[in-house]
Amino acid sequence: MTNSTSTTARAGRREWTAFGVLMLPLLLVSMDVSVLYFAIPSISADLEPSGTQQLWIFDIYAFVLAGLLMTMGSLGDRIGHRRLLLIGAAAFGTASLVAAYANSAETLIAARAVLGIGGATLMPSTMALLRTMFTDPGQRAKAIGMWSGVMTAGIALGSVMSGVLVEYFWWGSVFLVNLPAMVLLLVLGRALLPESKNPAPGPFDWPSIPLSMAAVLPVVYGLKEIPSEGWNVRYVVSITVGLLFAALFVHRQRTTASPMISPALFRGRGFGPSVALNLVSAFGIMGSAYFTTQYLQSVLDKSALEAALWALLPSVPIGAAAPAATALVQKGVDRAHVVTAGFAIAAGGFALLSLAGTDSMWLVLVACAVLAVGGVIVMSQIMDLAMGTAPAERAGTASSLMETGTEFGGALGMAVLGSIGTAVYRHEMPASAPAEARETLGGALALADEVPGLATVAREAFTSGMTGAAIAGAVLLAGAAVLAAVTLRGVRAAQCKTPDGQCSPSGV
Repeated sequence: MTNSTSTTARAGRREWTAFGVLMLPLLLVSMDVSVLYFAIPSISADLEPSGTQQLWIFDIYAFVLAGLLMTMGSLGDRIGHRRLLLIGAAAFGTASLVAAYANSAETLIAARAVLGIGGATLMPSTMALLRTMFTDPGQRAKAIGMWSGVMTAGIALGSVMSGVLVEYFWWGSVFLVNLPAMVLLLVLGRALLPESKNPAPGPFDWPSIPLSMAAVLPVVYGLKEIPSEGWNVRYVVSITVGLLFAALFVHRQRTTASPMISPALFRGRGFGPSVALNLVSAFGIMGSAYFTTQYLQSVLDKSALEAALWALLPSVPIGAAAPAATALVQKGVDRAHVVTAGFAIAAGGFALLSLAGTDSMWLVLVACAVLAVGGVIVMSQIMDLAMGTAPAERAGTASSLMETGTEFGGALGMAVLGSIGTAVYRHEMPASAPAEARETLGGALALADEVPGLATVAREAFTSGMTGAAIAGAVLLAGAAVLAAVTLRGVRAAQCKTPDGQCSPSGV
C-alpha cells in the first residue's frame, strides 16, 4: 500500500494541519444530515413541493449516503482515498451551489442526491486517511476520538445553523456554507494529504454495488418510516426484502475471488464486535433523540429554534469524553473496561431520562448529556480498535462498514424505541379522545383548542411513552456493556501490514 510501512513514526505539524483540513468536510457532511430541519418550511413556501417531494428533499441525502458508503469505501481502497476525497469534495461543493439556487423541487432533490454521493465519498475517505497519517497508535487514537466528536457535534449543529441562517437569510444559505470548506479542501488537500490505496486490489466487484444498495436502502427506508407510520405491512416487506438481499450480498462476499468487503477484515479479533457495538451505540443515541427533540418542542412548548439551542447544551461535554477515554487506554486501562464503562454511562443516561415528568427540562438535558458522553466514549474507542485491527490496505472498506453500521443503528433505534414509546402513548390515551389525538402527540396538540384538557393528557401520555422507551434503552445498553466486557477483553489494536489481514499487536 502506498505510504504503508512497518514503522510507527509520530505525526508532525504537517499531519495535524492536514487533519484540521479533513475535519471541515466531515463537520459539514454530518451537519447536512440535519441541516434542513428548520429550512423545510421556507423551502415549501418557495418551491411548493408536493408531500412526496418534500419527504424526498429531506430523506434522499441520508438514503444515498447510507446506500453508497460500502461502495465508496471499497472504491477508495482501489483508486486512492485522497483522489476519491477530492472528487467527492468537488461533487459536494457543486451540488451545494446547485441546491442553494434550485428553482424547483426536482432540482433540489437531484442536488441533495448528489450531496449524498459526495458525502459517501468523504466520510470513509477521511477515516482511511487518518489511518495512513497517524501510524502511532496513541496519536491515531487521539485523532479518531476528535473525529468522533466532530461528527457527533456536526449533527447537533446542523439544525441550529439552519435555524439561524433561515432566520436572517434565505433557505439556500444553508447549502452555501459548504463551499468555503470544500474549496479549502481542494486547494490544500492535494498538497497536505498523502495518497493511500491498495496496490493489488484485484478486479472491482461490480455486481456487489447493486446488491449492497438493495440490502441497505430497503432496510433503512423501512426503519425510518416505522416510528411515524407504525408497523405497516409495506415497511415490514421493505425490511424483509432488504434482509434477503443482505444475505445474498454476504454470500457473494464469501464466495467471490475479489469481494467488495473482504472476509479477511473479520479475522482480526475485535473487528466484528466493534461493528456490532458501534451499531448498538448509534441505536441508543439516535433512539433517544427521537423523544428528546419532541419533548423539548411539544411537551415543554419551546419553539423549534429554542429547542435546538437548548439541545446544544448536552453536546458541550462531548469534547472531553473521547480524549479522556483515550488517555485511560493509553495509561494501560483495558479498552474493554473503558467501552464497558461507556455503555454503562449511556445506560445511566437512559435511566435518568426514565425519571422525567412533563416539566423536567434540566433532567432531560442532563440525561442527554450523560447518554451522549457514554456514546462518544464507546464510538471513539471501538472505531480506533476497528481501524487499528483492519489492514491498512482496507481502511476505507473498514471505515465504511462502521459508518454503515451507524446508519443502521440510528434507524433501528428510532424504529424500536419509537414504536415502544408510541405503543405506551396510545395505551395511556383515553378511549374517548379523538382518533387523531390517540395516534400522535402532534395530532393531540392540533386539537387542543377544541378539546379542553387534551393537551395535558397527551403530554403526560407522551412522557410515559418516553419513560417506557428509556427503560428499554437502558436495559439494552446494559446488555451491551456486558457484551463489550466479554468480547473485547484483552483485545489490543494491531498494526496490520499485509493485505491478507494478518496483524500483530502493537500497543493498545
